[in-house]
Amino acid sequence: MSSADTLMHVEGEQVDSLVQALRGVSMFSDLPDEGLRWMASQMKVSSYHVGEPAILEGERPDRMLVVLSGEFYGRVEKGPDDGRKYVVRAGSVTGMLPYSRMEVFPTTLRASMEGQVATLPTALFEETLHRLPQLHGWFVKILMDRVRAKTTNDQQMDKLAALGKLSAGLAHELNNPAAAATRATEDLRRVFEAMIEASMGLDQLLPTPEQRLFLIGIERNRIARAPATGLDSLDRADREEEIASWLERHGILDPWQLAADLVDDGWDLASLDEFAVSFEGDALEYAIRRVNSVAAASRLITEIRSSTSRMSELVRSIKEYSYMDRMPQQEIDVHEGIESTLTMLGHRLRGGVNVTRDYDRSIPKIHAYGSELNQVWTNLMDNAIDAMDGKGELRIHTSREFDYILVEIRDNGPGIPEEIRTRIFEPFFTTKPVGKGTGLGLDTVHRSIEKHRGQVLVMSEPGNTRFQVRLPLAATEKKEKSSE
Repeated sequence: MSSADTLMHVEGEQVDSLVQALRGVSMFSDLPDEGLRWMASQMKVSSYHVGEPAILEGERPDRMLVVLSGEFYGRVEKGPDDGRKYVVRAGSVTGMLPYSRMEVFPTTLRASMEGQVATLPTALFEETLHRLPQLHGWFVKILMDRVRAKTTNDQQMDKLAALGKLSAGLAHELNNPAAAATRATEDLRRVFEAMIEASMGLDQLLPTPEQRLFLIGIERNRIARAPATGLDSLDRADREEEIASWLERHGILDPWQLAADLVDDGWDLASLDEFAVSFEGDALEYAIRRVNSVAAASRLITEIRSSTSRMSELVRSIKEYSYMDRMPQQEIDVHEGIESTLTMLGHRLRGGVNVTRDYDRSIPKIHAYGSELNQVWTNLMDNAIDAMDGKGELRIHTSREFDYILVEIRDNGPGIPEEIRTRIFEPFFTTKPVGKGTGLGLDTVHRSIEKHRGQVLVMSEPGNTRFQVRLPLAATEKKEKSSE
């Protein structure tokens, strides 16, 4: 607050004016006049210009604030900006409240327009509640609303953090095949240029119809055959040297560069000698370069198809993971959800996590919220990977247990200490360092499984931590019987 601001104890007519303003706030509207006048007489009224703080983070929480006019926005200014902001408008009650355990103001509250605030010191809370016991319920309600708002905000932040990690992983996953396709496309352009040049050179030498047919047959054969030669590095080097020497003896330019491509395509000295019977002189060089270009083009097209197919698979996994274009609740196969989750977490698994699948594919589909279940698998697998520090064995087991299906996610990390095992599903409880976890992942798991009328259990010892999720089949099987 600047020195130009008005800050005053209300007296006389000012009390009447403040009482009238307070009656415009819902929690004070029906209070007895005598008690409200006493409270108003104990309050201070302050005026704020745009940008001036009504509260500074880190201050001792020594007052309750009633916003009489204007608008204020709150956010963290001294610590790292996590994007959390809130707005307080005329008619709102904020700041320190009775029953609150606040130790310092966690945020700074600044005016976003001209406004007035009435404050009541915490030292008068007890007497205020004694004179106005009707306020007990209101203060409890405000505190409960605060907890709900913070929980919702933290859950959203947790989801955004998880989305950020998944997005980074997907960007990495998509980048590899996209880069491979781009490189292959550029190489394909150069190969076609070489093919055209070789074809033009050969056409100028007027090859016979027999030579053309022979060349086309060789090209078709090379396209159809598998390009891998199965040679180790030493055998490959020997064959490249033999073919380069053969090309050099036949007067073909750049023999060493061409030799590597011919080895990739499976040529050896015998096949080259057989090929040379049909061509001689310059025609032999043009014919070899054309056949090599055709085979290289075929390999590059296969590489492009493989890369784009991988991108399509990733997009399909995203749609399956998020259940895009589907109703919120539908018949789902838990294995499909688990597999799409593994795809989404692929960037984390490749660091040294071995995934073992033990699926019972005979278990039926269940009627469930697919995207929420996938969030369950994500949180459990992500925690397991963190527990193993990115290296270990992740085992996923599914089976049927009477009227339930069981999904068990096991890791061989250090385990969960017994003294905290009963608390891991509590909201905001986390063993991760500050900034690494919000403590809402397992709370989300617990609430989602409860929503599905299932149960989640944990068993842990060093080297063997198991989270077991049981989901009911009753609703699904009842639906199937009713349709028969």
